Amino acid sequence: MADGSLTGGGLEAAAMAPERTGWAVEQELASLEKGLFQDEDSCSDCSYRDKPGSSLQSFMPEGKTFFPEIFQTNQLLFYERFRAYQDYILADCKASEVQEFTAEFLEKVLEPSGWRAVWHTNVFKVLVEVTDVDFAALKAVVRLAEPYLCDSQVSTFTMECMKELLDLKEHRLPLQELWVVFDDSGVYDQTALAIEHVRFFYQNIWRSWDEEEEDEYDYFVRCVEPRLRLHYDILEDRVPSGLIVDYRNLLSQCEESYRKFLNLRSSLSNCNSDSEQENISMVEGLKLYSEMEQLKQKLKLIENPLLRYVFGYQKNSNIQAKGVRSSGQKITHVVSSTMMAGLLRSLLTDRLCQEPGEEEREIQFHSDPLSAINACFEGDTVIVCPGHYVVHGTFSIADSIELEGYGLPDDIVIEKRGKGDTFVDCTGADIKISGIKFVQHDAVEGILIVHRGKTTLENCVLQCETTGVTVRTSAEFLMKNSDLYGAKGAGIEIYPGSQCTLSDNGIHHCKEGILIKDFLDEHYDIPKISMVNNIIHNNEGYGVVLVKPTIFSDLQENAEDGTEENKALKIQTSGEPDVAERVDLEELIECATGKMELCARIDPSEQVEGNCEIVNELIAASTQKGQIKKKRLSELGITQADDNLMSQEMFVGIVGNQFKWNGKGSFGTFLF
Repeated sequence: MADGSLTGGGLEAAAMAPERTGWAVEQELASLEKGLFQDEDSCSDCSYRDKPGSSLQSFMPEGKTFFPEIFQTNQLLFYERFRAYQDYILADCKASEVQEFTAEFLEKVLEPSGWRAVWHTNVFKVLVEVTDVDFAALKAVVRLAEPYLCDSQVSTFTMECMKELLDLKEHRLPLQELWVVFDDSGVYDQTALAIEHVRFFYQNIWRSWDEEEEDEYDYFVRCVEPRLRLHYDILEDRVPSGLIVDYRNLLSQCEESYRKFLNLRSSLSNCNSDSEQENISMVEGLKLYSEMEQLKQKLKLIENPLLRYVFGYQKNSNIQAKGVRSSGQKITHVVSSTMMAGLLRSLLTDRLCQEPGEEEREIQFHSDPLSAINACFEGDTVIVCPGHYVVHGTFSIADSIELEGYGLPDDIVIEKRGKGDTFVDCTGADIKISGIKFVQHDAVEGILIVHRGKTTLENCVLQCETTGVTVRTSAEFLMKNSDLYGAKGAGIEIYPGSQCTLSDNGIHHCKEGILIKDFLDEHYDIPKISMVNNIIHNNEGYGVVLVKPTIFSDLQENAEDGTEENKALKIQTSGEPDVAERVDLEELIECATGKMELCARIDPSEQVEGNCEIVNELIAASTQKGQIKKKRLSELGITQADDNLMSQEMFVGIVGNQFKWNGKGSFGTFLF
């Protein structure tokens, strides 16, 4: 490791810390009042100060306290923490070497004695003076400062009690529990920053099970960098609130499972060998270990910025359908910011003219589309007239309604502004949307999510911000003659067990074009997909990506006994003979490192080859899932299994699609 100084400035807020002290929260609030981030030029390097004195700010928490000011060290930018951990603290260490490298770093920058700090816990805070530092243990040797200052939630916590507590701890306190008292001389700037980095690391980055993971020299790349990025993505509102909740719940579950696992392992070491209790405990231990590994895998998926939206989260829509009106009447809602006589005459002629024998229908007028949708019941129709409409809420559509634009999509623009959830949330049994351009800004979730039921999108334009369209399990989505672009994730995400029909669309300038999720731990088949005459072009990654986990044992089984089954599973494509090839085990194992690999070297301009490649890989994925399913059924004593997983209706058709100028090729497989 190289010697060097640490920089200060910006913001650090422990958004993912399991528990924070009151002072930490107060510092965050004070920081937010001054703005989330400072310019890079405002950050100073303590080793190259032009003027003597501290380059850090001080902080005096509000409330009834007589403590001296402390260093405000939680205003650090992402790149400052990144640089500190990568260049000065952790470098290329293993997980098992983290404490050793941290101790070595602290020896170079920490003042060994003579500074004061506030020892802060959830129960009390007390002023102490540091007399020595045990670098190897990351602890400071302290004594009570004079005059004695203590603020406790327990009134009986006297000076004598505090002395007894310090005696029990042998006067050694964890460095991360100390907040350095401010000194404007600049002598203790590095000490305050170093302790801040240690505190932040053990609150937000380190996991108790890290040392038991594969102990390679890439701990920073594998764990520190993705967790640090996730922390700041949360601060900058780049992560959906639901995904944050899922992450924290997964983290708590994993910590609880790991605690139980350690207790069980400890009890096993005290048992007599070959005892019945030991055998039972070993079985429980295996279950806990398996559960813990699954939780850790899901945590890694969310921590990885490339996989975060691949994993997604099961957002439950709580919007209840209103059903049919009590009167049984259906209403036509007309949306127009201003209604002119000519427009009204056209509407009466084209849309509102009553056919002979048709039941008379009520018409309601609205100035914005959101209020019209909120007023809808089952069977209603919303007609949006030309104009540019700005909305700040979510279109939550729970009933079977029709939302149609009166004119060309480019003339009927609905723009969503403000950070928030999904633009269009569909849970109705049969929803139809046509002739509208949707524009999304400053979003953290996709432009349209189909949770359940059927949604048809025709002749629309989707200008996305994050992900595009998400088709959840058991949902059905039909998109025709539409244009989708601009997604920072996938243009269309297709979940297991869903149905998706794409016809004559353009999907372009997204991170990935179409992303098909095939999680083997889900109890669903791969989705039913039809792709006909789509043009998928100019996407940063692949035109179509299949996401699935790597299970080496199952892949090996496929390699040994799957040849004949794969040959039997064939599908017709336009102008080509039947094609079906066995999945290449070596290629899949190469992909297991978590990087994208192209399954075949194909020319993106040759649309037929691209279509065949998609079919072949999906056949292999379905065969693999079928074999795993049969194995699980066999273990449960169930002998019946469906061998016809690739029936013709599984893939209604994948023909006539064009793949052009996609950054990594037409089709790829992502193994995690």
